[in-house]
Amino acid sequence: MDTPLETDAYDAVRHTAPRALATEAVHAGRDDLARQGLHAPPIDLSTTYPSYDSRGEAARIDAFATTGAEPDGPPVYGRLGNPTVARFETALARLEGTEAAVAFASGMAALSAVLLVRASMGLRHVVAVRPLYGCSDHLLTAGLLGSEVTWTDPAGIAEALRADTGLVMVESPANPTLAELDLRAVAHACGSVPLLADNTFATPVLQRPAEQGARLVLHSATKYLGGHGDVMAGVVACDEEFAGRLRQVRFATGGVLHPLAGYLLLRGLSTLPVRVRAASANAAELARRLAADPRVTRVHYPRIGGAMIAFEVEGDPHEVIAGVRLITPAVSLGSVDTLIQHPASISHRIVDADDRRGAGVSDRLLRLSVGLEDVEDLWADLDRALQRPGRGAGNCATSHSAPAAASRP
Repeated sequence: MDTPLETDAYDAVRHTAPRALATEAVHAGRDDLARQGLHAPPIDLSTTYPSYDSRGEAARIDAFATTGAEPDGPPVYGRLGNPTVARFETALARLEGTEAAVAFASGMAALSAVLLVRASMGLRHVVAVRPLYGCSDHLLTAGLLGSEVTWTDPAGIAEALRADTGLVMVESPANPTLAELDLRAVAHACGSVPLLADNTFATPVLQRPAEQGARLVLHSATKYLGGHGDVMAGVVACDEEFAGRLRQVRFATGGVLHPLAGYLLLRGLSTLPVRVRAASANAAELARRLAADPRVTRVHYPRIGGAMIAFEVEGDPHEVIAGVRLITPAVSLGSVDTLIQHPASISHRIVDADDRRGAGVSDRLLRLSVGLEDVEDLWADLDRALQRPGRGAGNCATSHSAPAAASRP
């Protein structure tokens, strides 16, 4: 049996030796399980934790209030942190190559926390590049958290910066057009202003924005990280200093992730590389076939690959949505099954129509999240839907005024 000294030395090697992404996906956040006689991570559902040492608890809460660091010792209260969620945060940070990660109840809760951190420092101005996910766009444009946004293209980022700029936000590949940015060049243009890169579509399997200069990496973990359409969550991967501030905001606002969701996300990460690569292979083949189809006028597929396709049809996109049978017509993305939706009607409906179209989100654009089905079955379903009667005669125009609310994809 190993002595405690030998075990500590072994753990030090495990945590410092470089490991491949596929290995980290399986083992990160679980390194201590074997020593506890466990194979699957436990789910800790406690909201509170007994302690007879109230002086010690007071000291730990004081330390959290000062730095936002996770309290040493046993947990205190579910809003300060949860052991199951912490495992997922550790694993995601390792996959993204950052010091820390902080999980939230949704992607929008995660983005809101970032904006609140910067606003608390008097830095309410945001520079952003379209397209972004529709609700991210709306949150910035409407100033719901007191922020002010300047929209620009990548070449205009440096000029758009102000003394009160707290954040530059981009998404690459972007939702829903799959437009890609040179993240390293964007980070350089930001100077000392933190760059927030939404990495939901790419995942750390295809790119790690922190390696290219992004200080903050945002995920709607509802998508590929969970991967099965049964968990809603958000997470920000970042340095420990910013993570401390995010934890303080999470504690104050209550946007915590449920422990069961943390467990499902940790389980989802273990198959993330396999799922992303398999779905990407399907997507690349479907993109090739769509590009050669006369019923399709344009196909958007990222240079880095991935499981997302955006394509514009010659006829009525609503008829295509109505015509699929194997593919699920639904919001969201990143699941093991294939989903299709019409961004101008759903995910980006809340964005002003002129801004939406100016960002390349045309009224004939469809977004396809490709899953793990057999590619021939997927193509047969798309082919039938593209042949749906009336596809060329329908009116695909959408209203120029967005409704007050939209479904989150």
